[in-house]
Amino acid sequence: MNLRCAVLTVSDRSWRGERPDASGPALIETIKSQGWEVVRQGLLPDDLTMLREFLASWCDRGDMDVILTTGGTGFAPRDVTPEATRAVIERDAPGLAEAMRAASAAKSPHAMLSRAVAGIRGSVLIINLPGSPKAAVENFQVVMPALEHAVMLLREDPAAEKGH
Repeated sequence: MNLRCAVLTVSDRSWRGERPDASGPALIETIKSQGWEVVRQGLLPDDLTMLREFLASWCDRGDMDVILTTGGTGFAPRDVTPEATRAVIERDAPGLAEAMRAASAAKSPHAMLSRAVAGIRGSVLIINLPGSPKAAVENFQVVMPALEHAVMLLREDPAAEKGH
């Protein structure tokens, strides 16, 4: 199955040009290694209004299945990616975020500080990932095995129910 993915990096420092975005490219490489397509990528500052608008706009385009955000999921005052995501999703997908936190907690106690969420708007799945390249890829690898089936369900593909 060809998943159509988008990657949105959320980072004030990268937005200002103070450091290169490493997480977005790491996720893109991982997506492509699965044979999936990256249809859009972007970089935004930690700004609630901009994030909400971008996420809603991308979901409503109809040309992607999964949006991965990286960054803005911690405790810092400007970490607002989960709030922006909650503002645009229509349905929660808490199992994805729970699975990522559980797997990460085995590696680092800082995983407990993740406020990442996942949810659905229309037929698009949004998943918040951490901002560090290593943690973003590790968390994405936790949910990757479920994504094709999730997208089949969102597309209402009759083959999604085979084998159940």
